[in-house]
Amino acid sequence: MESNDLFALADELRELKETKKRLEDELKAVGLEIDCIDADLAQRMADAETQNFTRNGTIFCLTNTTRASATAGHKDELFEALRTAGYGDLVYETVNANSLSAFVKEQTTENGDILPAWLDGLVNVFEKTTVGVRKAAR
Repeated sequence: MESNDLFALADELRELKETKKRLEDELKAVGLEIDCIDADLAQRMADAETQNFTRNGTIFCLTNTTRASATAGHKDELFEALRTAGYGDLVYETVNANSLSAFVKEQTTENGDILPAWLDGLVNVFEKTTVGVRKAAR
């Protein structure tokens, strides 16, 4: 492969990563703006005692949803209470994928670059080669 091709691909990768970051930032900002406008519109509709209306072919209606989350520091107690009350099927234990990957890498390194037997068949391990991109020091 010629260096021109290599450099062209490198430039394209950098530009795409920058575009992705910009779009993610923009998406986050739009999400926050949506939340603010939604809350303002909902309050104004409630104040006007308006359940719904149609504007430019779109129906806007007030909806109420109930959301719940574990009280800070009481997640384990909540899980146990749900299990005790017969609702254990609501409880899901998870392991963060990045944390698991780091743990498996550490365990493999400590075991002579071999996956420990107790993890064999329980985790899928694969290598992924990517190109890191960062600003060069000037």
